[in-house]
Amino acid sequence: MDDDAFGIRPGELKTDLPAAFDAGVYFIGRIRTPWTRREQCPKNARESDAECAIEVDARFAPGLADIESCSHLLVLYWMDRSRRDLVLQVPRSYGRTRGTFALRSPARPNPIAASVVRLVRVEGNRLTVVGLDCLDGTPLIDLKPYFASTDAVPDAVVGWHKEREQKT
Repeated sequence: MDDDAFGIRPGELKTDLPAAFDAGVYFIGRIRTPWTRREQCPKNARESDAECAIEVDARFAPGLADIESCSHLLVLYWMDRSRRDLVLQVPRSYGRTRGTFALRSPARPNPIAASVVRLVRVEGNRLTVVGLDCLDGTPLIDLKPYFASTDAVPDAVVGWHKEREQKT
């Protein structure tokens, strides 16, 4: 990726990345969405009701056994076209500098994204889901069942976001 493909906004800070990786990841498939350009993507997964496809590689397809019994899944994916060197960012919708780890931005040292999706149907190694926010062709890292009983934290707070909502 071109180092400045997405540019740096005023107030943002980049860092030098380590010379080598600490671990490896197997991409287990690809995600198919209607979005081919960054500006087309929803800002977050809840902004769209578009049906998207998760195509699991044939070698991993046996791992889909019983997945049709899940109403929702936790999808982990690799935002392969994102910057990896930003430690301070200025989100367009907020206009104020925030630390990368206080944001859900795809620009991060390890561009791992997570979405809870609604499983619509399973056809072989292809899952149709609703609730993604990534570009077409995004690499799939993992699928996990979503357990509302353990994964939901109704009283969770992101302080800086809550402050903004209270001002409007």
